[in-house]
Amino acid sequence: MPGVADVRAWLGERRDATRFQVGRIPFAELDGWSFDGPTGNLVHDSGRFFTVEGLRVSIDGDRPREWQQPIICQFEVGILGILAKRFDGVLHFLMQAKMEPGNPNLLQLSPTVQATRSNYTKVHRGASVRYLEYFTGGEPVRVLADVLQSEHGAWFCRKRNRNMIVEATGDVPEHEDFRWLTLGQLAGLLHLDNVVNMDARSVLACMPGAGGPTALHSDVELRSWIAAERSRHIVTTERVPRAGLRHWVQGPWSIDHEERRHFRVVAVSVRAGNREVTRWTQPLFEPYETGIVAYVTRTFEGVPHVLARARVEGGFLDTVELGPTVQAIPGNYAHVPASERPAFIDLVSSADPSRVRYSAVHSEEGGRFLNAESRYMVVEADEDEAPIDPPAGFRWVTPASSPCSPSTATTSTCRRAACSPA
Repeated sequence: MPGVADVRAWLGERRDATRFQVGRIPFAELDGWSFDGPTGNLVHDSGRFFTVEGLRVSIDGDRPREWQQPIICQFEVGILGILAKRFDGVLHFLMQAKMEPGNPNLLQLSPTVQATRSNYTKVHRGASVRYLEYFTGGEPVRVLADVLQSEHGAWFCRKRNRNMIVEATGDVPEHEDFRWLTLGQLAGLLHLDNVVNMDARSVLACMPGAGGPTALHSDVELRSWIAAERSRHIVTTERVPRAGLRHWVQGPWSIDHEERRHFRVVAVSVRAGNREVTRWTQPLFEPYETGIVAYVTRTFEGVPHVLARARVEGGFLDTVELGPTVQAIPGNYAHVPASERPAFIDLVSSADPSRVRYSAVHSEEGGRFLNAESRYMVVEADEDEAPIDPPAGFRWVTPASSPCSPSTATTSTCRRAACSPA
């Protein structure tokens, strides 16, 4: 059976076999994209794909906040699907070597199908999406997982994907850009930087498990806690013209926060020989630095737990979703007092290496975000650092709990769960 080194060699071969090129361009060179005169929103001529608009957010809760920002509006539900099949009784997953313009190394392992509705209905007039028929009823399959998950509530406005894992019952045609891998192989690849993309991690985390030992809180108690957290936060959002956003400045090459924090909107030109469309231009969101996405972990009565957070993001459909202990870009908080910094951020960012149970750099969704990387971590803590009765908004859960139920877990939770060594 091929090992991790063999898969990496195959990815290198696919990278060398196809021409990839991504370059920054000024907004004036975008083809098919333009700024709407009255609003300043960045829109596609087809009226599809996505738009870059403005969002005003107000949060009333423990720490009332209000801000304005650019946001990606893409209300159609995409398909993130992994096709599975058994070989000699062992379940394998069909993974794609896929180029995304925002990936730092361009080509990474992605789900079998990773496509927005605009893509798979061929608004771009390109080639058909391979293996799509297994996820839309065209081929007989056994459904292993099928849930709607939100995506990046800090950068997307109410964006959701249909995360699917389906098992083929018949023969599956082969293609050189796809390879069957076991769950063990994927687990090994998840320990490498920038190999398994965000969408693949999100789908793999929805794989049904076999249950587990007793947790501190039952699934019913966990869902009740999430409902209570949603009830105590009031989040008001309003889509507003991008041109009128406070503290954001548009130049010929980018739209930036005036203090050079958070992220910026840029434009790129792309060439990719193995995509449904081989040449295009598009806008992307680019953060200013690498983020941290981390779980603090402890063991209670022999059972590993991770500390989850009820996370509020302006782009969520339902105010609060289950997130990791820490999900932040540290530089965004360098100017604020310690009391306003995210809880546990210092614990995970300065952890002794002997306490780090997992650490790898993974990129975020390369189809919409440029060079967006986060260090994904699992850090062991003690009672003084992370007590059994955590601060408000946090709850201990086990990997065998149900964080990836529909509309309860952030994409960061699901892709973090895929990396969990527990």
